[in-house]
Amino acid sequence: MNLEHWTEKGMDWLIEFGPKVIAAILIWVIGSWVINRIVNITKRMMAKRDYEASLQKFLVSLISWALKIALFITILGTLGVETTTFAAVIAAAGLAIGMALQGSLGNFAGGVLIMIFKPFKVGDLIEAQGELGVVKEIDIFTTRLNTPTNKLAILPNGALSNGNILNYTAEGKLRVDLTFGVAYDADIKQTKEVLMKVLADQEKVLRDPAPAVSVSELADSSVNFSVRPWANVADYWDVYFDTIENTKLALDKAGIEIPYPHRVELRKEA
Repeated sequence: MNLEHWTEKGMDWLIEFGPKVIAAILIWVIGSWVINRIVNITKRMMAKRDYEASLQKFLVSLISWALKIALFITILGTLGVETTTFAAVIAAAGLAIGMALQGSLGNFAGGVLIMIFKPFKVGDLIEAQGELGVVKEIDIFTTRLNTPTNKLAILPNGALSNGNILNYTAEGKLRVDLTFGVAYDADIKQTKEVLMKVLADQEKVLRDPAPAVSVSELADSSVNFSVRPWANVADYWDVYFDTIENTKLALDKAGIEIPYPHRVELRKEA
């Protein structure tokens, strides 16, 4: 009697839940296949668009987990489990985590934007958030720079992506801006020739774009010349310092005075 009872119960359960279990298994198999296809397509698309490796890994993992959670909830619904409360709990947990990690999420979003739009890359010389340096590493949350004094600057990606960024490397060439003053009695034409020769004699000064020398200001005690050589990014500081040194030597050799403050001492005789 008990065996017949439990057999009947088992058949009832099989009739009621059997189709749901089979449907859940089919959904799991097909859903897993679809998720793998989506993940593989996403990987190929990101590789084709040359996304950063760290961004590719993170986004693929995020998409994969999101789809697996959605598949899990769908399977539970197919089996007759109430998923409304379950989804509400996940949403509430997500909201609470988002509120707690608001700053970190902002940095994460900034990191994603930087890696997608690529305003700079590792090895670029940039200026941002009051720091100047070569990009050493780009993470999801922060960007690291090596400053000219070999200090490590760690910038949060949220503020970095929302602020101004000067990329000195992007165009491949930089203009060196210098100003030199000479006395008012100096010959302008001669001075320009001397300054142009200083630039022409430097191997690291580019010929294209051509360097320029022009009168920029009639100051109180000097005629100021703007000297504008161009250089490759790696040669910027060499051109900068060499031009200053060579200009002083060349002006002295040509007898062209560089004005400097004089102190006049007046003595009253007794």
